[in-house]
Amino acid sequence: MNTINELKNDKGEINTEGIMKIIPYGKPFLFLDRVISLTNNKIIAVKDFTGKEDFYKGHFVDFPITPGALTVEGMGQAATLLVRSNIPNHKEKDVLAYKLKEAKFIAPILPPAQVRFEINLVAQNDREAILQGRAFVKDDLMAEAFLMVAIVNKEEFRSKFK
Repeated sequence: MNTINELKNDKGEINTEGIMKIIPYGKPFLFLDRVISLTNNKIIAVKDFTGKEDFYKGHFVDFPITPGALTVEGMGQAATLLVRSNIPNHKEKDVLAYKLKEAKFIAPILPPAQVRFEINLVAQNDREAILQGRAFVKDDLMAEAFLMVAIVNKEEFRSKFK
């Protein structure tokens, strides 16, 4: 199995296929198109919204706005990838949303737009991580939040709910 670093291209980026090898998401619910940079404590990833995505048909009718929940989801997916990059046996773990604090939506994200998610790791141990997430369009801050994720044993967690 590839390590996360082996999935990086010569620019240090990870493409969609590589992202799907790291986090358990697929289309149409993958809200990351490309990881631009990844270090132990920061990730920058992007998602291109075209305006043709199905959710725009009903949010808002005749005035498409990217749902705030999906903006936070993109932050969460980037945060998950960052956290997994710090866990040697990350395939044996699930990284789950646990807490969201101080979420702020500064301006609406209107398609077409490339959203840049910048996530900074505040703290991480074997059981949880705290991260600060921001979403930008160009250089404009559109949303921000603090995210806490739980890190659990995948097999044990999933067996509880089968």
